[in-house]
Amino acid sequence: MYLSAERSFSKNSVEAYLRDIDGLMKFMEGKKPPITPQKTTLKHLQEYIKQINELGLSASTQGRILSGIRAFFKFLVIEKETDNNPTTLLEWPRTARKLPDVLNEKEIEDVLNAIDRSTDDGERNRAMLEVLYGCGLRVSELVNLKISEIHKEEEFIIVIGKGNKQRLVPINAMALKHIDIYLKNIRSHIVVKKGNEDVLFLNRRGSMLSRVMIFYIIKQLVEKTGIKKTISPHTFRHSFATHLLENGADLRAVQEMLGHESITTTEIYTHISNHTLKDAIIKHHPRNK
Repeated sequence: MYLSAERSFSKNSVEAYLRDIDGLMKFMEGKKPPITPQKTTLKHLQEYIKQINELGLSASTQGRILSGIRAFFKFLVIEKETDNNPTTLLEWPRTARKLPDVLNEKEIEDVLNAIDRSTDDGERNRAMLEVLYGCGLRVSELVNLKISEIHKEEEFIIVIGKGNKQRLVPINAMALKHIDIYLKNIRSHIVVKKGNEDVLFLNRRGSMLSRVMIFYIIKQLVEKTGIKKTISPHTFRHSFATHLLENGADLRAVQEMLGHESITTTEIYTHISNHTLKDAIIKHHPRNK
């Protein structure tokens, strides 16, 4: 209740936090005698961190687990279940800023052209990927996108992101064109299940698509093209941001469109290809004039 109502966390974030706390509770219950949250000390948490570190979990995964633990003890203090918060001096693991895989513009075209548009699913999938790449959405934002959130005349969509935060994202003419084809020729013939009337992308049974289904669709298309990169729905979001910045978009504008709270998260996309860097140096360095 606290995570969803007061912290405005998504269902997926709440489930992840609860799993993290469950892992900590099992560790504490395995002690002799078992340790309650009220009796937990910094030393106990450091022992637990050592254990999860030995499991070989990445620094980012460990960081997420620690965020869940920190939120739990903060909650206990707020609820006056304890006046001790052992996480205040807890050190966070250092996370490397790993550059994500991106598709170049030709590879994006190859994936889109691999879609068999002679089928109903193909027309839907083309519209979905045009929106995914054209608007830089997270997969959860894509599957939850509503028809009422598409403003065709104004050329923008309303996106409900992490923490139920709303943002406006421009949508290009190509994506709108394929949405229109899908709505008129495919979706209008689907028997929609109750509660899904406003959901844009539906499966054959008239229900919202699952995140796993989007992964599966993209995996099949990438295999068809022969691209050897590690590709997921999030790759299209990475590609969206990278291509915008490479073509001169403002970092702050990209941050707004992606829905990042901190601009440091967006800065990972400021990496540029060697080809782009070489062109920039040749064009702008005074010794090349």
